[in-house]
Amino acid sequence: MSENLEDLEQWGEDVIFGRVKGFRAALMRCVLRGFSWLYRAAVLQRLRLFRKGWKDQAYLGTMVISIGNITVGGTGKTPVVELFSKTLRDRGRKVAILSRGYKSKKLDEPQEWRRKSTGELVEEDEMPKLVSAGNGLLLDVHHAGDEPYMLAKNLDGVAVVVDKNRVKGGKFAIEELGSDLLLLDDGMQFLKIAHSLDIVLVDFNSPFGTGSILPRGTLREPPKNLCRADYIFITKCYKAGNTELIEKIRKHNAVAEIIECTHGPQHIENVFTGEILPLEFLEGKFVAAISGIAVPESFEEKLTDYGSNVLFHRTFADHHSFSQKDVDGFMRRCVRRDADIIVTTEKDAVRFPKPAEMDVEVYFLRIEVDILSGQDVWERLVDRVCMEKKSVDPLLLYEEAI
Repeated sequence: MSENLEDLEQWGEDVIFGRVKGFRAALMRCVLRGFSWLYRAAVLQRLRLFRKGWKDQAYLGTMVISIGNITVGGTGKTPVVELFSKTLRDRGRKVAILSRGYKSKKLDEPQEWRRKSTGELVEEDEMPKLVSAGNGLLLDVHHAGDEPYMLAKNLDGVAVVVDKNRVKGGKFAIEELGSDLLLLDDGMQFLKIAHSLDIVLVDFNSPFGTGSILPRGTLREPPKNLCRADYIFITKCYKAGNTELIEKIRKHNAVAEIIECTHGPQHIENVFTGEILPLEFLEGKFVAAISGIAVPESFEEKLTDYGSNVLFHRTFADHHSFSQKDVDGFMRRCVRRDADIIVTTEKDAVRFPKPAEMDVEVYFLRIEVDILSGQDVWERLVDRVCMEKKSVDPLLLYEEAI
């Protein structure tokens, strides 16, 4: 049943991105276009309710930085969240990342946590999923979600809290973990918490998605809503000085400071042994690629940029949970095609079970953010955040969000 649902989800993605043709796909696009008008109206009405104060926002008594986008997936958000977390942690902020944990499983039993103030157990309805308190992983990838798990794995000294109700998660991070800065992962559309700063990511390769609103396209909001951004990161650039795109952005936001950056591969790392190899190792290798991400084309392009010959690329729906059957079948295909190595993404690597027969080594491509232009803007942003550090009173009263 779950496989059929995922196949349908994958087909739906292919329809939206125009990867499939034919009568059925064309008909579905027409149907989705009608729903897009309804979705757009609902989005704009919801924003209006928050802007007018007719829907309440929670003020948690500490700085909240939202990192998000106006499109669905593919903007390279996780490496940017990691960059913010590392930088602000190293500058003395007590950072907690709040995530909804997309496609994560419910816990069989809630985690236990004793209150700092009284030593009593936190009530079940007040306890979010705690992926990390900053000193090691506390949940597996299936219960944490792939992106929160990956962030917690890479970020010592940074808490990662998962809950659909991020007001609850934020309150827990402040009162129980002592956090003085909250990073709202994928937070642009989460308005139940008041944002101190809105960081909005725009993918250089697809700045406004497919150009249509969900569900026909990949836009969560109309491009004009970039006006809410305090800072705009143009991600996945090939070079600095993208004046044409910047001019388009300026039509929607004339004042936000803009940073151009690239998501640069750093090395490849063995999924199961941790062996790290330089990118030069890819040159001339016959590679089998496998991924479950929103824009698999960008991943494959990075592999070919470093001289590898991609024999084939098996793609799955975004956040796909790889089964033993998936990886064993893929491994057999790699053996038949004489692949030198298998390469996946870091996000997929945390969900990748070990093949029954390790006939071909499996690596992931480690990606980090490099700023191409706007380094001075970045440094001013970090200074601004660190200068505004304030002590947090755990008894601070705040408005409850709906």
